[in-house]
Parts: sequence; structure tokens; C-alpha cells
Amino acid sequence: MDLNVNQLVQTLAIYALPVLFAITLHEAAHGYVARHFGDMTAHAQGRISLNPVRHVDVVGTIVVPLVILFLSGYKFFFGWAKPVPVNYSALRKPRQHMAWVAAAGPAANLLMALSWVLVLRVSIASSSRADAWAEVASQHGTSGLVEVVMRHGSGAAEYLIGVSAAGVLVNLVFMLLNLLPIPPLDGGRIVTSLLPRRAAGGFAKIERFGLPLLLILLFVPVYGSNALSLILSPLIVESEALMRAMVLL
Repeated sequence: MDLNVNQLVQTLAIYALPVLFAITLHEAAHGYVARHFGDMTAHAQGRISLNPVRHVDVVGTIVVPLVILFLSGYKFFFGWAKPVPVNYSALRKPRQHMAWVAAAGPAANLLMALSWVLVLRVSIASSSRADAWAEVASQHGTSGLVEVVMRHGSGAAEYLIGVSAAGVLVNLVFMLLNLLPIPPLDGGRIVTSLLPRRAAGGFAKIERFGLPLLLILLFVPVYGSNALSLILSPLIVESEALMRAMVLL
């Protein structure tokens, strides 16, 4: 039990800041772009904010991720933030502009992943064991860096290696997950905006099944894993390889 508690504390210490930034800037980006295209709903409700409290959903952001983290043996987590309200009809060109509003969140996560890459480069260079950390990054990627930091890291620079590696990984996962073409995920809204009107109307009707479908993909075992991991893992691996190349340049 003590080991589990210590592992939970370590995991939260590494991932809490990247996750808060990831969800806060993701949701704020939706509201900012919606305001740019004429919808003031998120602005009026104070959701274009860098204050994470305004975007946190107690169940989706705290309870569900902690439960899944514990049940998975601290291998993965899943959750969601409070969605930013968007009034489709208030957008100046609803169909075209909704695609931009939806894409803003994943775009924010991509920019954050790149920012964390820069922090990771600096933190590795600042460590007294820079060559060893660069080798871990080369062989095991960001998840490997986080694991090694949790086991053997010491000092502020090496703690920052873990946090920045987690920041890269978290934002890639958020970006790719949200780009899945399943309403109400951003990818689903982008597809809805691009489809012909009649097809878009039919596609949008599956939104009420979106969250149950994601949970099925997450929890139904497939080949020793789950369907969501099988879909996302290759995309994450390739995306992370590009980020890792930037660290090791």
C-alpha cells in the first residue's frame, strides 16, 4: 500500500502541471477562436481564461482519471475537461468557422508539446548526467524518461526532465485523442463541418453515443490491450519520434 501511495504521489507530482496546462489552454483556445469568429458565449462565461479552475470538471478531470490511473496500475489515465460552450448559430459562417473552432484545441496541444520539447532540451542540458538522459530519451522516449525520473531522478533539473517529458506525452495524447472522428470530440466536429449538409446532420446524431463509444474502446480488451490504445499507439509513437528528434538535435 505504501508503495502504491508513493507511486501515486510521484505520478501526480510529474503529471499534474502538464495536464492542467494541456486542458486549460486546449479549452481556452476553443473559446478564443469562437470569439474571433463572432461567438461571445465562452467570453461571457469567463471561459477564455488561463485559470484551470474555470475548465476543471470534478468528475471528468479529477475523479475518473484517478480511478483509471489506480485501476490500470499507473499505466494510463483518461478524463475530460468542462467543454467550452460554443453557440454554432452565432458564428459568422457557422459551418466553416466551427471547423476552425474545433481545430483550435488540438492545435494548442501541438504548440504546447513543442514548447515542452524546448524545456526538455534545456533541462537535459542542465543535468550533470546529460549524456545518460539523452541516451534514455533516444532509446525509450518520453514515457521512459518519466519512468526513470520517478525511480532515479534527483534535483530540480532532473525533476524538470520528468515534467517536460510528461508534457510532451500528455499533449500528444490529448491532440491525437481529440482528433478522432467521433462527436463530440474535436475531430468529430471537424468532420461534421466538412461533410455535405445532409450527411453532416446524420453524422452529428451519433454525438450522444460518443462518450459511451470511447469508454467501450478504452475498456474492451483487444489483443491484450484495448481498442483505443491500438488506434492511438502507432500515431503517438510516430509523433513522439519527431519530438524526440528535436530533443536530440
